Amino acid sequence: MTTISPGAPPPVDAASDPHLSGVFEPVVDEIAAGDLPVVGELPPEMDGLYLRNGPNPRFTPLGSYLYPLEGDGMVHGIWLSEGRARYANRFVRTPALEAEEAAGRALWGGLMTGYTPGAAEVGPSLAGTMKDLPDINVVRHGGRLLALAESAPPFALTPELATCGRETFGGSLPAGITAHPKVDPRTGEMAVFCYGLEPPFLTWSILGPDGVARRSPTPVPDVDRPVMIHDMGITERFLVLVVAPLYFDMAAAMTGGSMLAWRPDDGTRIALIPRDGGPVRWARSEAFWTWHSANAYDTDDGGVVLDYVEWSRPGGLSPDTGPVIGGIARARIDPASGTVHRDWLTDPASMEFPRIDDRRIGRRHDMIALGTGSGRHRLVPGDHDALMWLEPSTGRTVRWDAGDLAVGELSYVPRPGDDAVEHGWWVTYAIDRADHTSWFLVIPAADPAAGPVARVRLPVRVPLGLHGAWLPTQE
Repeated sequence: MTTISPGAPPPVDAASDPHLSGVFEPVVDEIAAGDLPVVGELPPEMDGLYLRNGPNPRFTPLGSYLYPLEGDGMVHGIWLSEGRARYANRFVRTPALEAEEAAGRALWGGLMTGYTPGAAEVGPSLAGTMKDLPDINVVRHGGRLLALAESAPPFALTPELATCGRETFGGSLPAGITAHPKVDPRTGEMAVFCYGLEPPFLTWSILGPDGVARRSPTPVPDVDRPVMIHDMGITERFLVLVVAPLYFDMAAAMTGGSMLAWRPDDGTRIALIPRDGGPVRWARSEAFWTWHSANAYDTDDGGVVLDYVEWSRPGGLSPDTGPVIGGIARARIDPASGTVHRDWLTDPASMEFPRIDDRRIGRRHDMIALGTGSGRHRLVPGDHDALMWLEPSTGRTVRWDAGDLAVGELSYVPRPGDDAVEHGWWVTYAIDRADHTSWFLVIPAADPAAGPVARVRLPVRVPLGLHGAWLPTQE
């Protein structure tokens, strides 16, 4: 029987939570394995590492579990070279995770409970602190491999995925950064933002290609209350932040209410933040929510385009009821007039995790890849059984039905020395719904509807996660 500290909330019923069971069920073993079996043939030009992070609670959470924002981070990696593959997975070992492993049980409550352990259980340095949650994304920049959290310091990893510790970039960004920084492929700069519960509620920063802060945290004006923002975009001129009316309400949380409040009457604002430090320009729209952007770019007439997944409200994050309608949308933003014109690029449907060829970040893109549904399975957020590719200029879409595979976010792998998007590949992890065998899929960009040209059988179950990256060896 699991021991629970006096005053701590009880463990959640993991078997009844779809994000703690089935294709999301956490794994606890860390392994490494080489010479993985391949069905088909891995392109010999693929030389690098694919990493994917995601929530993976080491112990059954206490009180509550809020997907996708909490859970211990686990990074799954597959190394490819000369048509061969090896695999390893590692927990992101935060101080809180190490304390829980020493105790053999969960010590912190879920985000919606607010429970933190005392000094008798975790010592004075961790008593009363919130748990680090670097479980959302992974990026390589400035010679660092970083596991990313939601507006908090990331944790640095070694090339073999061992945890080095919390990263504050020489103390220049002590509050942390977003889980979705954007690296400009032309300049090598990494743009970040961070939101907080106290003033300044929203800041932005720029890290040079060496990983050193070129701009220290700079407040975004006209943000007068704590607000949640998950992703961002960049162009050659701007950082693009969608500030939807999803506010933190700590007073309500302290009295048993929701920590987050959706206030659609306030509308949604979009901040265009000049990368040179000029005045922030705001544009306004009726209320909508977005988790993820695909890309942004400047237009010839001085405007900005942002392609993103739009939702009518943030289902699951606030107690509001009613239908949640989503799909890929395009916002055309006029910095001069402060106006926004939004159009659907697809029919509204359940889809998420938009990705492009990362070499196009901040510039006009040719293709957006997403996870979506076939209609054959009952899916929860974060689960997809089909993949879709959208050509924004024409509206043309291509789909691949994954059958009984649950598929994750795609990442693009370019053919070395070749700038044409259609000459590369899209890769992701997938897990079979029936027997939980797990696979690494390689899908040709020239004909994605044909499905994978190679499937690598993974040695362990790899549950569905969140975001990942392809890291070429030569970098």
